[in-house]
Amino acid sequence: MFSSIAPLARHNPFYAPHFQLVQDGVRKRPAEPAEAPTTRRGLAAASADEEYSCEYGSLKFYALCGVGGVLSCGLTHTGVVPLDLVKCRMQVDPQKYKSIFNGFSVTINEDGVRGLAKGWAPTFIGYSMQGLCKFGFYEVFKILYGNMLGEENAYLWRTSLYLAASASAEFFADIALAPMEAAKVRIQTQPGYANTLRQALPKMFAEEGIWAFYKGVAPLWMRQIPYTMMKFACFERTVEALYKYVVPKPRSECTKGEQLIVTFVAGYIAGVFCAIVSHPADSVVSVLNKEKGSSASQVLMRLGFKGVWKGLFARIIMIGTLTALQWFIYDSVKVYFRLPRPPPPEMPESLKKKLGLTE
Repeated sequence: MFSSIAPLARHNPFYAPHFQLVQDGVRKRPAEPAEAPTTRRGLAAASADEEYSCEYGSLKFYALCGVGGVLSCGLTHTGVVPLDLVKCRMQVDPQKYKSIFNGFSVTINEDGVRGLAKGWAPTFIGYSMQGLCKFGFYEVFKILYGNMLGEENAYLWRTSLYLAASASAEFFADIALAPMEAAKVRIQTQPGYANTLRQALPKMFAEEGIWAFYKGVAPLWMRQIPYTMMKFACFERTVEALYKYVVPKPRSECTKGEQLIVTFVAGYIAGVFCAIVSHPADSVVSVLNKEKGSSASQVLMRLGFKGVWKGLFARIIMIGTLTALQWFIYDSVKVYFRLPRPPPPEMPESLKKKLGLTE
């Protein structure tokens, strides 16, 4: 029985175990995990040989991961502000901004080339804060939940582990992002409302109080949590698949540059799926932050099924490139600071024995 289940455990990317290992009616106590390099103790022990700058799971490790998140999200989102501006305008005024190229043309004709940079300040600040929480807390929750599950279950349930850790991290990241996202959308989609962040913040507070900055947090959760779950889970499993089926040599034999290329490719693949999953909620957020007094459900009903998919092609280009660059920058920061970078997970020896996969 176990021999027929084993291939599923190894190959199905969304596998979750539906069996318990029981002997004589009593659940067996999991074997003590070997000092594998993917465990926290194993990475700590190997740090001297690998010359890591800190221990895996230490406060310094989490802090530097947060720095990587700030750079990866803040820089990339700011870099695509022109495309994001056109995408938002297509969502809130599709009659005027009919396509990507038409949107760029209309914007340049009305505001000049400088008009394409509207909203760069709230974008940089907001997404830097989001990146700090997204990547930093993801590492925290991944280790926390992995330790709770134990080595064997953490391997078997690894996709669920990635989904849970990323959802938990994004919950807090969106609270940090919401105020700046609200200001960005107002600046980009309401002509004459405000040209800078310093003009937008006091005006928004005077009109709606603190609610102006957080009324979009629930739609943000609707957009960002599925997006981030796909971003991290798809990336982790794609990296695993690339090293297993595409890259002609083990990760340990790849140079740092080759590893970063794999990171970029996996990030782009994950980004395409992220854009599709999160686009309807993104459309709702864009319209909601433009209008006063509307609720998410009202906006969703008014847009309809067709309306929530406006601007999808622009967002696939933007998010695919963004996600690839974010993972590339994040992994590069880990390399620069000499942080522990666990290889793709492998089935623990203790589990192989239980499934009869060893001699």
